[in-house]
Formats: sequence, structure tokens, C-alpha cells
Amino acid sequence: MGLLDGRAAVVTGAARGIGLEIARVLAAEGARVVLGDLNAEALHKAADDLTASGADVRRASCDVTDADRVDALVRTCKDEFGAVDIMVNNAGITRDATLRRMTERDFDTVVDVHLKGTWLGLRAASLVMREQGSGAIVNISSLSGKVGNPGQTNYSAAKAGIVGMTKAAAKELGHLGIRVNAVQPGLIRTPMTEAMRADIWAAKEREVPLQRAGTAAEVANGVLFLASDLASYVTGAVLEVSGGRGM
Repeated sequence: MGLLDGRAAVVTGAARGIGLEIARVLAAEGARVVLGDLNAEALHKAADDLTASGADVRRASCDVTDADRVDALVRTCKDEFGAVDIMVNNAGITRDATLRRMTERDFDTVVDVHLKGTWLGLRAASLVMREQGSGAIVNISSLSGKVGNPGQTNYSAAKAGIVGMTKAAAKELGHLGIRVNAVQPGLIRTPMTEAMRADIWAAKEREVPLQRAGTAAEVANGVLFLASDLASYVTGAVLEVSGGRGM
């Protein structure tokens, strides 16, 4: 028996990296999963790979800044699987630059994808969950939203906003049986971070009390906990998956 047997989940930004690993872990615990992503080619490959491993998945191209497409993504889960039990708002991008060099467009784009995208997913999923009388929503924030990162005023602001949004929604939706929580990953080993210069990467790892970067699977396990009945009395919480960095 898996922790999520019989449940239906939606994961945004699910074609690669942490989002794909979240989808893989949820499916391994018995969930049927709808993968949402804007990259059609990567999304197709992710869905094929998960299906080949025995997962029951569907895919839907989704721009998380477009309300109609987010609604359609959630509706795909409801239509295909009969429910929306879990929503993971994971989609994100970076457009890093110092304050002096960051363009207004890069600021707006990052805030739209992370903050508005999370809000649209939260809204769409909660409307279905309200009718069901249950559901678990997990928003992916970042340690950058807690401590801030130079060169990431846009990203840090958006990720901090996700925390406030999570807490407000948890208070608003709790009486309906809907739990809303957030995960704040720290330094996580992904293809994007592994492209970092070796000396910079080593310096960042030394800042972590556990003296290593985390893995996408460790972030996914945090999401699994919050999405499952193991966290049945947890809402409005922010789970740091950071190896202790940023304490």
C-alpha cells in the first residue's frame, strides 16, 4: 500500500528537475498524476518515462501565468481521474541580475511565473477541492524567500510572497478540509545548479551544516509528507529542505 493510493495529483513544472522528481515520488506512492509544463518536448518525454516505469500519468501543456490554461490543467485531472486530491505548484524560472542591471521585464516575468502562477494553481485546485471537502496543496517556495540572494531580488521576492500566500490560503481554506503548505528547498543538486563554477559550488556547500547539497528526491519526499495523511494536522507550515542552511 502506498501513502497516496487512489489519489489524483497535479504537478506544475513537471517535465524536468525537481518537478519531475516530485511527480515520480507521488506516482511511486500510488498517486495518479497530471504533469503540467510549458516545454512540450520535455513534457512528452517525462510522461513516457513515467508511464514506462508503471506510473499512471497524463500530460497537459500549461503556461502557469495563463488562468485559462491552469484551469484546463486542473480540469484534466478532474476529468481523467475523477478528483483533484493534491496540487503541487512547482513551476518556476530565474532571470538573475543585480538591481542595477535587472530589467523591469525580467522582474515582472519571474514574479508572474512564481507568484501569480502559484496563485492561479491554488485558486483552480481549491475550487475543486472545496466541492470534495478535502485536498492538499503544496507550494514550492525557496530558501531565497527567507534569507534573500544577491542578484535575485525578483526571485527572492516572489518566493517570499509564496510563503505569505500559503499561510493566508491555509487560514481561508482550512474549514473546508483543504490543507495548504509550502516547501523551501535550499541548495539542491540539479542540472541548473551543477552548471555553477566548481569553486562557487564548493563554497556554497560549506555553508550547509550537513556539508552537502540536497537532491531533488529529498525535496520530493518533503512534498510527499505534506501531501499525505502523515501531515493530516499540518497546514500553513513551511518545511525547509535545506540541510540546515539559512538557520
